[in-house]
Amino acid sequence: MEEYIEDMRQRGAEELERDRKQRELMFRLRQTMPETPEYKKILDELFGDRLGEGSTVCAPINGAALHKLVIGRNVYINPNLLAMARGGITIEDDVQLAANVQLISNNHDLYERQILICRPILIRKGAWIGAGATIMPGVTVGKYAVIGSASVVTKDVPDYGVAVGNPARVIRMLDPERFEQALCGQS
Repeated sequence: MEEYIEDMRQRGAEELERDRKQRELMFRLRQTMPETPEYKKILDELFGDRLGEGSTVCAPINGAALHKLVIGRNVYINPNLLAMARGGITIEDDVQLAANVQLISNNHDLYERQILICRPILIRKGAWIGAGATIMPGVTVGKYAVIGSASVVTKDVPDYGVAVGNPARVIRMLDPERFEQALCGQS
């Protein structure tokens, strides 16, 4: 998916109603006891088939265009995720998001603030995003990569990379064989 422009002034009644319903569901999720049938029902309404088996989403979750957020299997999302998903956000299997992570797939035009510039975010299998980290539009976080707490990621992070800082930079590479050994030990 490439960059595209969305004019927020052009949203129709159906889109406005979807946004209203999403805000309502996020509110209800915040007010519901976790891991209850009611909580699961709200998650199902919010994400439908875009929430993978075995995944956990801890409330509160905030954001926009959550219908463009896809969460893989066995993903763990800690509280206070901000998912600005208008550009599309894909979280692959086995990802861990710490508390207060921000996934920002859109940004406002500098002159026409009702125009959004949208670019997808991809978080690949097994990545770990530290507390308070921000992933900016168009970024891919590679397989098993680690993003340090409070980092601001403005560029792609390679598979097995450890990136920290603002702007984040890769400071080391993890050993892919260690992940293969760990996976073999789980069998």
